[in-house]
Amino acid sequence: MRIVACALIAACGSSSPRATGDAPAGTADVSPLADTPPGGHWVPAAATTFFWDLQSTPPDNTHDVGAYDIDGFGNTAGEVSALHALGKRVVCYMDAGTYEPDRPDSAQFPAGLLGSDVVGWPGEKWLDVRPGGPDYATLQAIMTARFQLCAQRGFDAVEPDNLDSYENSPGFSTTGDDQLAYNRWIAQTVHGLGLAVMQKNDLDQIPDLVTDFDGVLDEECNKYTECDTLAPYHAAGKPIWNAEYTDDGETTAMFCASDASASITGALFSLALDGSVFMPCSDDAGITN
Repeated sequence: MRIVACALIAACGSSSPRATGDAPAGTADVSPLADTPPGGHWVPAAATTFFWDLQSTPPDNTHDVGAYDIDGFGNTAGEVSALHALGKRVVCYMDAGTYEPDRPDSAQFPAGLLGSDVVGWPGEKWLDVRPGGPDYATLQAIMTARFQLCAQRGFDAVEPDNLDSYENSPGFSTTGDDQLAYNRWIAQTVHGLGLAVMQKNDLDQIPDLVTDFDGVLDEECNKYTECDTLAPYHAAGKPIWNAEYTDDGETTAMFCASDASASITGALFSLALDGSVFMPCSDDAGITN
């Protein structure tokens, strides 16, 4: 985890936060949502464009992109349907690796699942994601219910956040193998509900996870010189989404050319991910609301 982006509004809790063919960019892979195989899930094309807003409920629906990534708890089935009517896919943000105290299901987390505080986000704690942990079955039940909510509201995919407990100090003896098993369980569970799933965090294990996930969403791969670690997704023909932030002094001129050369779909946002800034690399002028 680098940023727990929905930390700043009550709808997200008190803490934490790339189309095919010759059709116009951002719309080719989503018209009228008829490309999902029967009994299967949406398979996002490598160049699918995206807009990311975890705070606005509902978000501004006017952006010319192929997919919206929005908060799963805060947005209704009606909002998802409205975006579908505009020919856009919709991704459901759900925290899967940390506990947020003000989510609708927060009371369901037993004390044994809660580990160390997440640095910088009061009230948020790392979860025990070890398959051998004493409360792992409870964790699976809670997360399954969250993903079911995404499916019930009509979302096309899930963005499970904070999948890198073992790279932090979670308060448990979590290993890379533990994280790998949990992340794969998430992908399998989400797929079983008929949804696509994007990898978030855990870049070191991308070679092991690229076959399990349908794409990857990374934050500031240019700023942290880690864009090369995303290359297996390009090789697999899957989308790579990259968010860079104005709050860190970044501009599209600083990363869009390198993103394009690496087949990464990049965009500039505000760190708050509140929809106030959206400058996609596909738009030379950018968009600022």
